[in-house]
Amino acid sequence: MKWSEISIHTTHEAVEPISNILHEAGASGVVIEDPLDLIKERENVYGEIYQLDPNDYPDEGVIVKAYLPINSFLGETVDGIKETINNLLLYDIDLGRNTITISEVNEEEWATAWKKYYHPVKISEKFTIVPTWETYTPVNTDELIIEMDPGMAFGTGTHPTTVLCIQALERIVQKGDRVIDVGTGSGILSIAAAMLEAESVHAYDLDPVAVESARLNVKLNKVSDTAEVKQNNLLDGITGEHDVIVANILAEVILRFTSQAYDLLKNGGHFITSGIIGQKKQEVKEALEKAGFTITEILSMEDWVSIIAKK
Repeated sequence: MKWSEISIHTTHEAVEPISNILHEAGASGVVIEDPLDLIKERENVYGEIYQLDPNDYPDEGVIVKAYLPINSFLGETVDGIKETINNLLLYDIDLGRNTITISEVNEEEWATAWKKYYHPVKISEKFTIVPTWETYTPVNTDELIIEMDPGMAFGTGTHPTTVLCIQALERIVQKGDRVIDVGTGSGILSIAAAMLEAESVHAYDLDPVAVESARLNVKLNKVSDTAEVKQNNLLDGITGEHDVIVANILAEVILRFTSQAYDLLKNGGHFITSGIIGQKKQEVKEALEKAGFTITEILSMEDWVSIIAKK
């Protein structure tokens, strides 16, 4: 399928109203190329790599881009966008250059263009996430490499909630532990636990697409002998005693199975929860304590929280 890229060179002041105009014209999202991103300060806690090409940005002003399917109505749609943007002048909004260009984009090229922004990222003391298409040489002999091909469904593994979980697993998982990963998604937490020499890892997700994705990533990282992925609703029907349970899902979902997690853990076992926004921290903490857990550590990153609880 072919798409039309509409690119508007404008000002910071006009970005929001122009983005709204593009959304109303049928664009499902916009790309904002702001040269201020080139000088923006970013936290560099674990050696994250940010590679922004100045050639992708205008010398001044801002470029707003959107993508529209090429069809018989495209000409009318573009004319309508131009007219509505020009009408912003009536509201004393500075449009800057206000130059609009149209180009054609092949969906196949568009679908893989994001890969150039995804590079190896060290997310903890031991773990580095490496995309499958990158060549990476470990910096340290004890560095653990997780290879990921995230596709479009489950992200790159560098979201704060995932990073917090892996940092917690690094602290808690011991050689020979039995681990459960609830809501496994891409399978990255199960892979990490297996690389930390857990004896067994059982990964569960209700979404069949997630199950398939996790199985592929487990196989890619050569931990299939340790990590097993199955479709299941949270901890329903699960039995046995385990050393660690990890769940990187919404706080509202965690609240539904805190008692089940407690029952499935050995004495001294740990329940690692993440996916918790700051406003929900106290509610989850109280639910864990009510189930019988002792809170041993609370980790945070940006607006996200991970709680380590012990039975």
